[in-house]
Amino acid sequence: MTSIPPVLDPADPRPHVAAALGDWLALQHALALHPERAAPLVRRTGCPRAALRAWGQATPLSEAQRAAWIASLRRIGAVALPLLSPAYPVALSHLADPAPLLWVRGQLEALAGPCVAVVGARAATAYGRQVAAQMAFALARAGVVVVSGLAAGIDAAAHRAALDAGGRTVAVQACGPERVYPAVHRELAARIERSGALVSEFAPGTPPRRHHFPLRNRLISGLSSMVVVVEARLRSGSLITARLAGDQGREVFAVPGPITSPTSAGTHWLLRHGAGVADGPDSVLEELRAMGRIPAAPPVLGPAPVREAGTRGRILLALRDEPGTRDELANRLGCSPQDLSLDLLELEMEGRIAEGRDGCLSAIA
Repeated sequence: MTSIPPVLDPADPRPHVAAALGDWLALQHALALHPERAAPLVRRTGCPRAALRAWGQATPLSEAQRAAWIASLRRIGAVALPLLSPAYPVALSHLADPAPLLWVRGQLEALAGPCVAVVGARAATAYGRQVAAQMAFALARAGVVVVSGLAAGIDAAAHRAALDAGGRTVAVQACGPERVYPAVHRELAARIERSGALVSEFAPGTPPRRHHFPLRNRLISGLSSMVVVVEARLRSGSLITARLAGDQGREVFAVPGPITSPTSAGTHWLLRHGAGVADGPDSVLEELRAMGRIPAAPPVLGPAPVREAGTRGRILLALRDEPGTRDELANRLGCSPQDLSLDLLELEMEGRIAEGRDGCLSAIA
């Protein structure tokens, strides 16, 4: 009997690997939305083809479709981790509803942890983005993998800060592995892929749908030993992630915020219902050390790399050294405020810088 490698690579030309990959794709196509049904079938039968037969409602997947998907996956460099593989993330394998198949783009070792999820509102405030970045930066510098969902707002701020710290971050997506959602985060996704990982449990070509996001959220919390909710409205995906984390036996922490802010209502609800208080990176790191997830002494890392080039990089470096108004910043960089306006606007929209009430700009993380 020919053995199947623990990681199925679409670029592997061996026929038995392509055949196994096709079987797993067929299972994923049929049951990706029902992992609670797929996982027991896979565990009982031991292979995807038998699992589909046992289910009895297999959705046909043509050879042409399989070939097209495998070619697409080969182009993007994604590899597959089947549920039965020893390479499958241990934290996810213990869930009641693990994904039958995971697509990973990037560094597989990023999935080994220790991992902490940093999640929150898409329409985040400057305060929320700054706190998320501070949390993620400190976690990454302590050797923790920061997990989030690549969404706008808190997610993006956390991913970027972890990368800026020279650490690892994992983005779990609610769409096919060849897509980036939202599309504006393509550059961020490329950075994540170089030193972290992009993860999807959906077949190629799957668009992001509303009902995909709770499934994504269970993987975000499932990968992590702790979930930190930075900002959230009372009806939000972040509170779903927190609920899932509790169901999975993960620790949940929430960041206090202004009582007048709608994006703090969700975190304050969590705090009233037993979540730990994340009043700064130190409180989260102390809890992780108490849990034995990280050593008492953080790893010695080199200086955080500068990831930006050109005018944007100069702006970020200047604001990290000292916050300032637009005029002060322009004077320091030897140009006019008009010369910086477009770069400043882009950096603000990306959550890289924030403007305070006094008109001073500061770099986030």
